[in-house]
Amino acid sequence: MAVSLAFSNLAFQFNNVKVVQNPVCFGLAPTKLPFLCKEGRRLSSSRTITIPGASSAPTIEDGSQNDTDAIPTPKVIIDQDSDPDATVVEITFGDRLGALLDTMNALKNLGLNVVKANVFLDSSGKHNTFSITKAFLTANLTGPCYELFFSSTGRKIDDPELLEAIRLTIINNLLQYHPESSSQLAMGIAFGVEPPKQVDVDIATRIKVKDDSHDRSLLFVEAADRPGLLVDLVKIITEINIAVESGEFDTEGLLAKAKFHVSYKGKAISKPLQLVLANSLRYFLRRPSTEDASF
Repeated sequence: MAVSLAFSNLAFQFNNVKVVQNPVCFGLAPTKLPFLCKEGRRLSSSRTITIPGASSAPTIEDGSQNDTDAIPTPKVIIDQDSDPDATVVEITFGDRLGALLDTMNALKNLGLNVVKANVFLDSSGKHNTFSITKAFLTANLTGPCYELFFSSTGRKIDDPELLEAIRLTIINNLLQYHPESSSQLAMGIAFGVEPPKQVDVDIATRIKVKDDSHDRSLLFVEAADRPGLLVDLVKIITEINIAVESGEFDTEGLLAKAKFHVSYKGKAISKPLQLVLANSLRYFLRRPSTEDASF
């Protein structure tokens, strides 16, 4: 089920309201906000997405850590294809991750619901997966106090800015709870205990377009990671009137790997337009980024 990505920022930032940290629930029960009494207390909102960080000093977030082991490559996958009703996020950092309760709470603070969580093991380590959906506010206006709830819309996230906020929130928590990961994450330049090595953008940049069906094409992009990259990629693609329907965005250490289902006027992209798309992305990804590298 294809979901169009749209540039609409629907996240809310609440002032003077403290979210109650309820016990973690993997079901569809709504997340309850505190009472707002009617005596002069008002809910205000902003159209700015904030990146909630960890709420406590750096720890291992219930995971395991051995400084003598080789540091594994951290991976964050945002999958828009595997579930028609939710955005699936997968986080891997060898066998060092725990239950990631703080990460789930940080995602809830973005106005999202974690409707399902799963952990599985394979030869590459422990994989924590979350199915997340948008949340909306419902209110009970009866009685002496207003009662507000975050309830699930049952819809996946289709806003590139919110998807990027999800990615950066997860990476931020990785850096706080596993500071040893900073040498393998782009954000480690600003926030890590050990900055990462520079990636040669000419070597790292790879772009490929191929036909997926009569109605759409597949775009593959691999590049050096940086904050805001997901939003920038979608912006470049849509500026040449190509629609981004769905896809997957992976952060693998210092590299970002994206797979987008794209189309032009409901059809697969023609060969000349594929060349225009590839050249536009290649120019953007290889240009000097000293002014853009702001964390």
